[in-house]
Amino acid sequence: MRQYFSISLILLTIFVSACGSHKVNRPNSKATDSTASVNAAVDTGLYAYMQVPGKIKVGDTIPLKFTVLNRTAMTRKFLKWQTPFEPLLSKYLDIQNELGEEVQYKGPMAKRVMPPPADAYISLKPNDSLVVKVNVLKGYDIHEPGKYKISYTSENVSGLKVLDSVNFEYR
Repeated sequence: MRQYFSISLILLTIFVSACGSHKVNRPNSKATDSTASVNAAVDTGLYAYMQVPGKIKVGDTIPLKFTVLNRTAMTRKFLKWQTPFEPLLSKYLDIQNELGEEVQYKGPMAKRVMPPPADAYISLKPNDSLVVKVNVLKGYDIHEPGKYKISYTSENVSGLKVLDSVNFEYR
């Protein structure tokens, strides 16, 4: 009985260790490849936040302001793919209504060449920021009145750490 307990304990330890190391080394499923996951896992010092008006009239545009901040003392780069800094070519936002239902993405889905070419990156000087505004309705099918939440989902691709999601009421 004691030998059975020892063997079980060893097997459990091996299993737990294997699960833990697998979880740490596994690329994030949101990334397009393992290189993007590894690069994004390193803190780049680049942060972003989103802003949208709290109340928007049905039929009006839904303006999303996306700001990137370089909080370091060095020039940093981020991949503009799957960010508002390039034309709408992929789904990089998750939009949900108040019931938690996802709003349909209706834009194009680009296939990318890896590694990204040099012109796919944007440089940002130390302690500087970069702002872009986009109309969310160009890529997402929002037509019903209600409360919505927008989250950025491509941190592992772009290398940007987005600080929070935003909420608005479409009425």
